[in-house]
Amino acid sequence: MPEQDEPTRPKAKLVFSDPLEQQTGDDTDRGWGERPQTGESSGRGLDWYLSQRPPHHGD
Repeated sequence: MPEQDEPTRPKAKLVFSDPLEQQTGDDTDRGWGERPQTGESSGRGLDWYLSQRPPHHGD
């Protein structure tokens, strides 16, 4: 039996909704082939990555 000073936990609820009906972040096409907007932080920057060539391509 819990003591009077301890808060009681709410009882767990059963959820019967279908989780596949909810949209997730992967359900959108956001980010596929789009270049970041000007001013967005993207680490080293898209321009740097586009300027790089593999070593076997030469100059």
